[in-house]
Amino acid sequence: MPLPELTLYTRPGCHLCVQAEEHLRGLEFRYRAVNVDGDPALRERFGDDVPVLAHGERVLAKGVLGRGRLSGLKLLLLREQPAS
Repeated sequence: MPLPELTLYTRPGCHLCVQAEEHLRGLEFRYRAVNVDGDPALRERFGDDVPVLAHGERVLAKGVLGRGRLSGLKLLLLREQPAS
């Protein structure tokens, strides 16, 4: 059962964002990274609160996105998937 594609809101030079991406790749999440500084509306919405992991408008997690935290989130997302 595949995970939904998530959005990781980031900004250049953010070491927590780099760590989050490493963990997301290691745990085989499907995601796209979006630079909040490239869009004034996103910059306004998130300010300095990056990284932020979201599914659509739903913010799943922000701040330190360590491997343990993301593993728990992955289980939650898998449980939420409709049965096929």
